[in-house]
Amino acid sequence: MGIKTKPVMLLKTDDRDQKWAETFAEIIPALEIRIWPNVGNPADINCALLWAPPPELFRDLKNLEVLFSIGAGVDSLLTCPTLPADIPVVRMVEPQLTAGMVEYCLFNVLRFHRLMHRFEEQQSRRYWEDLEQVPASEITVGVMGLGVLGQALSAQLCALNYQVVGYRRSQQDVEGVEVFYGEDGLQPFLSRSMILVLLMPATSGTQKLINANTLAMLPPDAFLINAGRGDLVDENALVAALDNHTLEAAALDVFETEPLPESSPIWNHPRILVTPHIGSVTFPPTACRYIAEAIVGYQHGAPWPNTVKTESGY
Repeated sequence: MGIKTKPVMLLKTDDRDQKWAETFAEIIPALEIRIWPNVGNPADINCALLWAPPPELFRDLKNLEVLFSIGAGVDSLLTCPTLPADIPVVRMVEPQLTAGMVEYCLFNVLRFHRLMHRFEEQQSRRYWEDLEQVPASEITVGVMGLGVLGQALSAQLCALNYQVVGYRRSQQDVEGVEVFYGEDGLQPFLSRSMILVLLMPATSGTQKLINANTLAMLPPDAFLINAGRGDLVDENALVAALDNHTLEAAALDVFETEPLPESSPIWNHPRILVTPHIGSVTFPPTACRYIAEAIVGYQHGAPWPNTVKTESGY
């Protein structure tokens, strides 16, 4: 019995598994839900919605046809050593997830552009000084990673009259954005990025891509916002760049180790804003609708949407 006959989904997501199950029941009643580890007969299960699956999860699931990621990133699936190699993996691409990430990044771009981090520090000292304000048209924001999230952010930045440059691994035009790509494009991209926003996925080629050498390529007094993955940034190099004033300030939502260890110097650094990986959180009502539409579409002959190219990691 396959998805086209009767879809049976296994959930192993976050602490909202029951909420996911209830939402699926409202949106696609024909979908039967099992919540890990209570799988019942494993042979019944033909699809799964997952985040950070334990290796044993796949042991007896012989009839899986598709895997859905609860988040925009899929590294929590691709790093699982028992992930079946021939099963399509569908990325989460839904409006609320995208909107949340755009909101987080816009907030921090505006905060740095308007020097709010400096005014916050002045307030803590009861110190009154106006600081020069410049228009958005004189600020260049670099968006590193031009997938669904990066393109959505770029469109909003352009609407606010920022200059926008983008970086991706391969060549592709994006409206309103000057795009740099590949190894040769990295230095010219970074040299233009007065505010650098990281939205790249975690792959073997992106690990600690932002390090002492690449941080030195940024303009003087640049800002960094990491809402992509924690291992994109060499945290020791980032702190050093802030301490020697190569970098003006940073906003970090993701970290090499999560939760961020209490011993990390990042916690107390006066020019780092720390948030606990809340840049965007998948919203069950819209996410379940996206998955339901994908399942119904597949039942009627459509391909799975937004599938991952496992060789590239996204």
